[in-house]
Amino acid sequence: MSFGLHANCDTASAEAVSHPVRAEHPNLVLTTTVLASGLAFVDGSVVNVGLRAIQTSLQANAADLQWVVNAYLLPLSALLLFGGALGDRFGRRLILILGTLLFAVCSVLCAVAPNLSWLLIGRTLQGAGAALLLPNSLAILGVSFEGEARGRAIGIWAASSAIMGAVGPVIGGWLIDIVSWRAIFLINLPLALGAIALALAFVRDPLVDDKKQTLDARGSVLATAALGALTFGLTIGSGPAGWTLPAIVAIALSAAFAIAFVVLERRLGDRAMIPLSLFSSTSFVGLSLLTLLIYGALGGLLVLLPYVLIASAGYTATAAGAALLPFPVVMAIASPTIGALAGRIGSKRLLVAGSLGVAAGLLLLLRINQEPNYWGDVFPALLVMALGMSGTAAPLTTAVLGSVDERHTGSASGLNSALARTGGLVVTALLGVVLSARGSELIVAFHLAVVAGAAMAAGAALSAATLIDGRRA
Repeated sequence: MSFGLHANCDTASAEAVSHPVRAEHPNLVLTTTVLASGLAFVDGSVVNVGLRAIQTSLQANAADLQWVVNAYLLPLSALLLFGGALGDRFGRRLILILGTLLFAVCSVLCAVAPNLSWLLIGRTLQGAGAALLLPNSLAILGVSFEGEARGRAIGIWAASSAIMGAVGPVIGGWLIDIVSWRAIFLINLPLALGAIALALAFVRDPLVDDKKQTLDARGSVLATAALGALTFGLTIGSGPAGWTLPAIVAIALSAAFAIAFVVLERRLGDRAMIPLSLFSSTSFVGLSLLTLLIYGALGGLLVLLPYVLIASAGYTATAAGAALLPFPVVMAIASPTIGALAGRIGSKRLLVAGSLGVAAGLLLLLRINQEPNYWGDVFPALLVMALGMSGTAAPLTTAVLGSVDERHTGSASGLNSALARTGGLVVTALLGVVLSARGSELIVAFHLAVVAGAAMAAGAALSAATLIDGRRA
């Protein structure tokens, strides 16, 4: 994903944390969390710009490109909640450092990968590292501040994450153009080394009572298997091979793993990774569906748009990265104002209007052809989408925390963050028909994907309008 798109969604995890501990060096603790979380945001945005170069260098096909993205998103989506539970059990600083170290080592592996297989191994382990570092960086942020200081720290974290995710594609594109796509993975090293050094020196954990912490390892395995089989099946089915027997079998296995996961979580009750009692709230169901749809639509776009600009319109990687800058810039400017507005008028109306704005912006991308005019075709669409996404992302944190009782806020916020990644994971698995097209067929396939994304955003608006309780959101 790009631009720290999930930053507003993730802030709920920090806001839900209780029992703060005094930080002797709060600014350095905040810097630690910014650097660590920045790894997850920068890497996703940079790789999207590098897909065309990776395709040419490694002679990759459409399915290969889908896996370059999803090999990272799959473990991140499936293990995000488990990574947070590991931090609660063994100490957030320890798990943050281990996750950051794993991410850094595997970034080097990606940079030197001799073939596609090694690149995918590196990307998968990067995703596992991100699943460890991201929830624990946010938990450390949540326990290190309280009151107004916590709100201010979360705001700085979200803004910094968005900035790092926005600058990443430009720097990454420049490195691709003058060095190689391999250089984009080396951007992660100074961030990782800085985060580890600061965590060792300045982060302190509260005492952990491991008897009270449970690890739903079986749930994590089943969730990963279900998402992995689903991704595999959708990738094959959306590609040139179509819905062959392997694709159908993979989908069936995914359903079986998902059913087993639900049965297990129901038996574990509140000790589960995802307590099913969360879904007794209609508002939470609506917010979950909205998150899956809106982040899926945006995630697919942020994979496809730079690819189309490079492969069809002849943009350099640097130009494609810079072309997307209006999206994060407008979100950074508009989100604080819209977030404050949500506090006055409630989140529901903003979530509906914002989702419809995203749908409208996506439809404006239908103006793109093989020789698009940036200011007439690309920029207006990004502007409208950014305004719509600001109206959705900014109130979402408040709405999620308000949709469940206090004892479930941590689980609810963590699940919402995981669903945001899952949306992008599933949609990317369906992009084979676009990534395998060439010439004018690429533009036609892109337009079909844009219409599908707009329909998903409209579905998110419908979910907000019909399922969310306006009195609680």
